[in-house]
This record gives sequence, C-alpha cells and structure tokens, in this order.
Amino acid sequence: MLFHNISFIGTTVANFKNNFKKHDLILRKLFMKNSCKIGDKAELTKRITEEDIYLFAGITGDKNPVHISSDYAAKTIFKEKIAHGILTAGLISAVIGMKLPGNGTIYISQTLHFKAPVKINDLITATVEVKEIISYKKLVLSTYCTNQHGAVVLDGEAVVSPPRG
Repeated sequence: MLFHNISFIGTTVANFKNNFKKHDLILRKLFMKNSCKIGDKAELTKRITEEDIYLFAGITGDKNPVHISSDYAAKTIFKEKIAHGILTAGLISAVIGMKLPGNGTIYISQTLHFKAPVKINDLITATVEVKEIISYKKLVLSTYCTNQHGAVVLDGEAVVSPPRG
C-alpha cells in the first residue's frame, strides 16, 4: 500500500485500520443479536411435494404448465413437472429469516443461479454461510440448495442486514 507508513496524529494507517476493525467488532457484538462470524453456516431441509407446487402457483399466480400440467411437462426437456425456481429459493429465505442471521434479518439483495430442476418429492437442503462481514449492519452470505443426490440445484449470494438491538 502506497501510504502504509504515513502517520496521522501519532498513528500509522495500519494501526488506524486495526483499531477500526476492533471498534467495528465491538459495535457488531453490541448491536447484533447474533454475532455472526465468517464461516458460520445454517441449513434447512424440506421435501418438495406436488401440493407445495400447486399452493405456490395459487399464491403467486405463476401457473406455468411446466409446473402444474403433467401432459405439458412430459413434452419438455424435463419430461415431468418441476418446482418453481423461486419456491426453492424461498427455502434460502427461510434459513436467513429463521436461523442465520435469524429473526429480524432484512434482505437487501439476492442473486440466484438455477443449476438443475427440482422435481416432485426431491429432498432439498438450503444452506446459508457467512461469506463476508461488511459492517455490523451488513453481511454477505453464500447461498445454495442441493437435492438428495448432493447436486447443486441453485446457488447465489445474499446481502442482508442482520437483526440489531
């Protein structure tokens, strides 16, 4: 770093950064209900049923026949009905809101990459891992879902504001 050894009122940039990190850690512990650390991980496992798919279609209005019509789905590359991708992504939301960081967490953003279809009766595990702590107000989380065979069906990254107070 170009200004690494420049002194500001008796301290170096390196010392300032170290002190800032210590103060940020103290603030995080004071204001976050769950003091998250990089590498913390939580998951939720759910079997996706045909009823889940129909209920999701009814709630959202997404009645794409690939999800609700066996005849239509049989003519697609999937050969059978598949779950809505966002239904699967909802499991990530459940982990974030209920487990890590937990109750009171506010979503800021989420990227999603759909890697494989989720079929009726697939057992899906949604996993969330703390990737980066931007500040006590903002975390970056690695998010992904796997099926019962260990195949990644969805992955992405979330930015959240953890609960405080």
